[in-house]
Amino acid sequence: MTNEKKLASFIRPMLAKSSEKAFDDEDWVFEIKWDGYRAVADLSHAEPQFYSRNGISFLSKFEKVSQDFNRQKHTMILDGEIVAYDENGKPSFQLLQQIGDNPDLALTYQVFDILWLNGHSTEELPLLQRKELLKEALTETDVIKYCDHISENGIAFFDQMKKMKLEGMIAKKADSLYTENLRSSDWLKIKFTNTDEAIICGFTEPRGSRESFGALILGKYIDGKLIYCGHTGTGFNKESLNLLYNRLKKLIVKTSPFENIPKTNMPVTWTKPELVCEIKYSEITKDSIYRHPVFVAIREDKEPEDTSSNSDKNHPMNNKSKEMKAKTSSAKTENPEKDKEITLNKHKVKLTNQDKMYFPKDGITKGDVIEYYQSVASYILPYLKNRPLSLNRFPNGIEEQGFYQKDAGDHMPDWIKTTEVYSESNDKNIDYVYCNDKATLAYLNNLGCIDLNPWNSALPDLEHPDYLVLDLDPSKKNTFDDVIETALQVNEVLNEVKIKGYCKTSGSTGIHIYIPMGGKYDFDQVKDFAHILMKQVNEKLPKLTTLERSLQKRDDKKIYLDYLQNRTGQTLASVYSLRPKEGGSVSMPLEWDEVKPGLKPTDFTIHNALERIKEKGDIFKPVLGKGIDMMKALELLQNGG
Repeated sequence: MTNEKKLASFIRPMLAKSSEKAFDDEDWVFEIKWDGYRAVADLSHAEPQFYSRNGISFLSKFEKVSQDFNRQKHTMILDGEIVAYDENGKPSFQLLQQIGDNPDLALTYQVFDILWLNGHSTEELPLLQRKELLKEALTETDVIKYCDHISENGIAFFDQMKKMKLEGMIAKKADSLYTENLRSSDWLKIKFTNTDEAIICGFTEPRGSRESFGALILGKYIDGKLIYCGHTGTGFNKESLNLLYNRLKKLIVKTSPFENIPKTNMPVTWTKPELVCEIKYSEITKDSIYRHPVFVAIREDKEPEDTSSNSDKNHPMNNKSKEMKAKTSSAKTENPEKDKEITLNKHKVKLTNQDKMYFPKDGITKGDVIEYYQSVASYILPYLKNRPLSLNRFPNGIEEQGFYQKDAGDHMPDWIKTTEVYSESNDKNIDYVYCNDKATLAYLNNLGCIDLNPWNSALPDLEHPDYLVLDLDPSKKNTFDDVIETALQVNEVLNEVKIKGYCKTSGSTGIHIYIPMGGKYDFDQVKDFAHILMKQVNEKLPKLTTLERSLQKRDDKKIYLDYLQNRTGQTLASVYSLRPKEGGSVSMPLEWDEVKPGLKPTDFTIHNALERIKEKGDIFKPVLGKGIDMMKALELLQNGG
């Protein structure tokens, strides 16, 4: 797929609510429900814009459509759907996704609305008037088509759509105004097959002769909580299996993204809950599980948050959502939660629910988390400055399921700094937040970011990391003393090649060792050097350590020497970052003489971190300083130290 740019400002189109039954009504009109990509064409400027509902540019990806924009005679903004057709002339969403491999694909841009015409907004006009203007203004071509409608007779039209094996129909109030970024009951989508978007959260091992994976584990956000909702192993061919497997491999994580881990017949490899897929299903059970789900396609145009069932009251999963709400509201007996507004760096930051328990067993509230970060801001901000962040959000505290958010989205205030970066794993541009001041820090904490996870590289040069990271990642059967032994061995290897490493607790179960690189080498060079160092450590501690990445193949009594943190876009919890772990532990830098048996990661917490930092000063500071001479170190390694 082509690398497409996300626009800084764009129109989010009006959306339809789900409805179950076709109907007749003289005040309504009915259109075909196209199975394609929603797209807005803005022809009101010298250069046309053509983009998805999330603002991803379609200009080069669907050049067959965009090249016909110069045949339009009027300045206008159009709303419609890009549709691909199979050899039988039937719309095919799966074919649409393969546009890069099939440039000769039959395509149309079905235009059904007009928002702007020759200097004037048309959004306040009734739908039928807008469609009359559209019909007159639009120059139809082989690929740009006016999407017509029928009035009143919805039931007969729906039956006709069924005979033609189309996806369904859209019903629209004839006098409805166009309201941007609203899912309105003035527009209804009525489908034959039940389809839905779900998040891929993992995959099972394949059985028999099948390759890649067996089934996808599916999830959905209900009231901000990731809930398991079934698995599907059908709807793939060999090619789509391999393509999807290659994408999922880049998203593998060690632990389940679900709070309640589902039972499966086969071993599961978990993935970051980032990829959204469309599925077909027969019904949804009372437990919010899809019956007979079939994979249709990956939805590049949807974010995981878009799957939230509480955005659509008619969604069957909202029964579950209502039950959960009822339980939580009846259980609430605590005091009303505090809201307040503070001014930091000349920006007003609204802080909500300050009394919400983020660490229930420790009595640490959201307000306490914000207060901690403000107290250590002068120490932590240099390690966050100009670095894209992966936002690890726990809006309901550490005992509820958190979720990762990379893309800033449209709800961030204008003063929050973002940078656009192309993501290979998502194959699209992502707006990453970066945090350079106390105001942004407070805003992110208020979103539920308990820990802060920056890139190893900073703007303006994201290709060259400022430091190398050696991540000592223990298995469940290792003690922290095992981690300490390994860290001391790493330090010995570094001393042999005259490199000074800087050590910190991860704040969880591991230790991170940083080596300043000064932005002199690219990620591949740094990663290869980290691999060489970790091989040396592994040779000296073969019974305690491993370089085996696969959890399935790894000895569960060994510490994983993770050198792969040195890749573009990888993130680790920052030094001085609070961690979403019981006890409120903090990732704390250590002097090497403190790294000895008996040390515990829980020694440094939200309660004593500031006192220690003030006493020691910022002992991690050299990490951001002048980098090592890697070539010299490699020579020393070759010559045996």
